[in-house]
Amino acid sequence: MSETKEILLGETVDGDAVEVPVVELLTGRGFVTGKSGSGKSNSASVIAEELLEAGFPLLIVDTDGEYYGLKEEYELLHAGADEECDIQIAPEHAERMANLALEENVPIILDVSGYLDEGEANELILETAKHLFAKEKKLKKPFLLVVEEVHEYIPEGGGMDETGKMLIKIGKRGRKHGLGIVGISQRPADVKKDFITQANWLVWHRLTWENDTNVVGRILGNEYEERVTDLDAGQAFMMSDWADQEVETVQFRRKRTFDAGATPGLEDFERPELKSVSDSLVDDLEEISEEKSRRENRILELEAEVEKKEQRIETLEEELERAKDISNAAKQMADAVAGNTGIETPGEQSTLPTGEDDGAAAAVGEDGDEDQTNAEIEAERNQLRRRVRELEGEVERLEKRNESLREEADSLRGGDVDADVVQDQRDRIAFLEMAVDQLQRRRSGRAADTTGTAESQVDATADVTELVETEPVTERIERAIREADCNERYTWEVVTVLGEKAPLTVSELATFVDTGGDRIQSALTELRREGVVAREKSSGEYRLDESSIRSMVATAREREAVASLTGREEHGQ
Repeated sequence: MSETKEILLGETVDGDAVEVPVVELLTGRGFVTGKSGSGKSNSASVIAEELLEAGFPLLIVDTDGEYYGLKEEYELLHAGADEECDIQIAPEHAERMANLALEENVPIILDVSGYLDEGEANELILETAKHLFAKEKKLKKPFLLVVEEVHEYIPEGGGMDETGKMLIKIGKRGRKHGLGIVGISQRPADVKKDFITQANWLVWHRLTWENDTNVVGRILGNEYEERVTDLDAGQAFMMSDWADQEVETVQFRRKRTFDAGATPGLEDFERPELKSVSDSLVDDLEEISEEKSRRENRILELEAEVEKKEQRIETLEEELERAKDISNAAKQMADAVAGNTGIETPGEQSTLPTGEDDGAAAAVGEDGDEDQTNAEIEAERNQLRRRVRELEGEVERLEKRNESLREEADSLRGGDVDADVVQDQRDRIAFLEMAVDQLQRRRSGRAADTTGTAESQVDATADVTELVETEPVTERIERAIREADCNERYTWEVVTVLGEKAPLTVSELATFVDTGGDRIQSALTELRREGVVAREKSSGEYRLDESSIRSMVATAREREAVASLTGREEHGQ
């Protein structure tokens, strides 16, 4: 940790340096506001630059993807959902993110601008904030959490969710643990007033909307309410607990790093070379994603097995009912035969008069066929009884096995099996089975394309989209599907769209493939590893890797030709 006690943010209108105490900044509650273009985000970036320069880590919740320019000079972990990020993350990464920030002093940009699902972004912020707060209770290490568009999380007038409550908790109780927070917003009227009034340092850039200037008047006074509309870009009223003067007019310096949040203009700009964090950090976070994927795949396997077992139980129960019906019918027939011949069935008394017993016995003795019929019926009844017992035992064993499988699936999921989730997974399994069947039919139609020396060379005029459907390429694609956090259907859609419309970025692909950008990115990553897809580094666009695909098809056909010739030689042909 740096020995720096103060950092320089700018100068007053009188030309005096504006220096602020680092510990107060890191552990306090701050609020920075101003309308768009007033310098609000620049001031927040200047604070971040000075802290990073002095060696103090921080975590920035970036809602608009405008802080990655800090990587021009500093090594930060840029984590989010976009391909521009160092790593694509989800809520399950939150604890590891907090560990990196607090225990390994890694500065982090938590970029939530790329999440199509607001709920996932909100959960990621909530879980990260929770882990930061919990760890700081033990570590008590000065650390700053920066939250852009804070009015979205702690709004004035109600509607605050668990994420907002957690940020308020950090504001109220984080200081004694070393965890500070600064909220940034262009609409102070929309921010919960308790958060603003309890802040121990505030920065007010130019505001023009009456509701916002009224907030300035209530906190700073009428004089500042009138003057705040005339502040120049980068100028601000700064109020803090540590300053001798209650309110100072400050001109913040311009940020040194690339301004990723600047409004696009007609002039061209060159994006600078950005620093990267250690590959080992990224690998560690990717392992979390892979573990989640493995867990989800295991759940799918278990649910599929449960479904098969349930179908088997239904079949056995039907067979059991049929066996019982046959057994009952056999019993009735046996009873009828016994009644007709005078043979007593178990539990019954003969209905013949006493004097006629000998004659009846003689009659039965003379009719050997009736004795044989009774014996056969009784043997069949015994056989059916055994089969019924066997079926009942198998049903019981299957039900116990099913219960065990359900418990394993529950433990992996972390709770009870939700009926809707199970049904959804069953629907997905049905779709995958259909897709596999289609792939098998497609392969069988291609069988003639993969044999014979005359076809061992790849036609140079063959379209790459046709080659994608050849066996050596589909094997690579299927391998990518097994490793990717993206199902078979959407992965194949990605390949098809790239074949028709490439080059495309991830965001452009998302307009054609109906799934999340993070899943598309996962599929692209695995397809690149398999040599099916290539990425243009300068533009970030993806396309099918034509040269690699042609090479793998040619290699496969050459091997088949060699194997065919070898086989003929062995048979003396």
